[in-house]
Amino acid sequence: MTDYSFVSLSGIVIDRTDRKINFQRGIDFMVDALNNTRGAFLSSGVEDQDRYSRWEFGFIDPPLEIVAHAEQFRLSALNPRGVPLLAMLRPLLLKDPDIELKSETEENLILSVARPERMFAEEERSRQPSTFTPIRALMAEFNGMNDDFLGLWGAFGFDLIYEFEQMSLSMPRTRDDKLLHLYLPDRIMVMDRRLEVAFAHEYEFTRRALSTHGMGETAFTGVTQPSSPNMASDGAITSDHSPEDYMGKVEGARERIRVGDIFEVVLSRKYQTAYHGPPSEMFRLMQRINPSPYEFFFQFANEQLIGASPEMFVRVDGDRVESSPISGTARRGDNAMEDAERILALYNSWKDEVELTMCTDVDRNDKSRICRPGTIKLLARRAIERYAGLFHTVDHVEGRMREGFDGIDAFLSHMWAVTLTGAPKRKAVEIIEDVEVSPRRWYGGAIGALMFSGTINTGITIRTVHLENGRADYRVGATLVWDSVPAEEEEETRIKSTAFFKAVASLGAQGPEVVEAPAALKYSDVSIIMVDNEDSFVHTLADYFRQTGAEVKTFRHGAPALAALAEKPDLVIHSPGPGQPKDFGVPDLVRTVADLGIPQFGICLGLQGMVEAFGGELTIMDEPRHGKYWQLSHGGSGIFDGIEADCRVGGYHSLLAVSEKIPDELDVIAHNEHDMVMAIKHKTLPLAAVQFHPESILSMDNQAGLQIVENVLATLLPEKGTAEQAA
Repeated sequence: MTDYSFVSLSGIVIDRTDRKINFQRGIDFMVDALNNTRGAFLSSGVEDQDRYSRWEFGFIDPPLEIVAHAEQFRLSALNPRGVPLLAMLRPLLLKDPDIELKSETEENLILSVARPERMFAEEERSRQPSTFTPIRALMAEFNGMNDDFLGLWGAFGFDLIYEFEQMSLSMPRTRDDKLLHLYLPDRIMVMDRRLEVAFAHEYEFTRRALSTHGMGETAFTGVTQPSSPNMASDGAITSDHSPEDYMGKVEGARERIRVGDIFEVVLSRKYQTAYHGPPSEMFRLMQRINPSPYEFFFQFANEQLIGASPEMFVRVDGDRVESSPISGTARRGDNAMEDAERILALYNSWKDEVELTMCTDVDRNDKSRICRPGTIKLLARRAIERYAGLFHTVDHVEGRMREGFDGIDAFLSHMWAVTLTGAPKRKAVEIIEDVEVSPRRWYGGAIGALMFSGTINTGITIRTVHLENGRADYRVGATLVWDSVPAEEEEETRIKSTAFFKAVASLGAQGPEVVEAPAALKYSDVSIIMVDNEDSFVHTLADYFRQTGAEVKTFRHGAPALAALAEKPDLVIHSPGPGQPKDFGVPDLVRTVADLGIPQFGICLGLQGMVEAFGGELTIMDEPRHGKYWQLSHGGSGIFDGIEADCRVGGYHSLLAVSEKIPDELDVIAHNEHDMVMAIKHKTLPLAAVQFHPESILSMDNQAGLQIVENVLATLLPEKGTAEQAA
């Protein structure tokens, strides 16, 4: 008897039958079944009132798989049930003008996706044609389905980021390297440990004469587990970096931070050992040694992914988008007293606090691409979480999606988590590509499910064992900042490998902090162009200005920004960014916009570019200031109207305007505690800038950052403000 039916846009009928399972028996038997058949098993070994509950999910013998490579997107029927299902999906995929059919058989559909030809604003970049275009088509086909479990389950590789941040790749790839590997299951087993219930959902698909009813489930091909004769078999673990090699790269990263290229980067190293045992054994060991919110075992036939990840990537439920950035690590002690001392040291660590601050600021920026203004909240700050051999500090962030965006947009706008890349992201991934010794493949991407209901639940692919060719690979990284000590960062990579080392050896919060947006003048008639100088916080800045009611469009520096000036905006904002202002043409653009008579506001790099535009000079600071406070001194008027005289704000910069070389056309209107230039305004033109970041969580004291944003509009566009208060 059918318990639920759904009809898709093109008329595919999905009939679901629900079946109870004996809770005491459980569904753990699937773990052993996955040694020899495709499928997946996921569980949560921890419970958190605000984020995680103890569930188990699994499926075996899925009828359909999706595998994407750099130039190819393949859908394959894995058993007889997959053949009619593939035929049902074919027409809805091929009607998309960006999808091209390359070849097909009864069991395979090979597609390619056209690269984008038009310019996309940064807020829309997740909508450009990409590997996700066919996935969007599938999600749209089943939009509105009221089912919590049917969808696409699998893994997403790190190289997907290069579809959205195109750059030359220095490390060689093979044709077999995957961008993603997903399954569409037709029988999903679920166990809720809290409610002590277990059940199975079984699905049948029908469209006209095509149907899965009565079709066999025997897989067309089996699972292979080839061995590697080149790997040792004595349990020895080797690394692709010696301690000295890794420490040298930490020093190299600090130099890139010193000169302003980045403010953090995550560099990984790889451990590996021979492994010829059943994948299920490795999974159970990782599960037992390191209980985590994202425990997973994906059987991809010629490789397996086994992990116990502590970190959420993106979760979407309705319009709610959430993530939990992790940064800050301490080794666990030998007893509870030592644990308490380590926790206290971690919590009092300035360097670890700075790490997490920067990660959370970037994460908020990721959400600001697609979330409604004012809805991004910091729900928990520096919560302590315990895992195998270590403690982490964790933040919890949520936002509410704007109309017109969906879970896929949320997923792509966060690609990839700053805790696995660094920032600014584009420059950080360039450094990763240049400095690491082999492609990351699955590491640093995500695992989980994209449900047809629109729900998304994904974890970051860390603490993960990749089994392939008789080898077990385990990558681990550390977040490198200016305050990093090379020996400590190298040790951190080994601390994070504790679960893997133990597995191989055994084989041979506080309540939510809700920040409400203050009342603000409405500027619904104001149009703003934000020039993105490859910055990590540009979308958070845009969000702050949108909270005033203004319309904001973001365009990358260079030709896109110049073309956007034809829209005759009311205000142009020059964003922060890495490197020097001239790298992005900021001084020239400032002069061009000034000649057009358009008001301008600059932040960080934007201030520096304005200083240079009028003949001033910059210098490199003795020490970079990233993710740290400055204390302001100002006159209390103009853009600082209503701001406390000694308020704290967040700094992210290595360059500084030379006080003695400030052009006569500019007035310095704020300094920090070291008498450094923190804000300027032009004496005759509607032009102002700040060196600090009003959008940072470090600028949240008494909502100073938002107040400064409102003051900018009131000062530079006095004729535009209305008395209407923000809701």
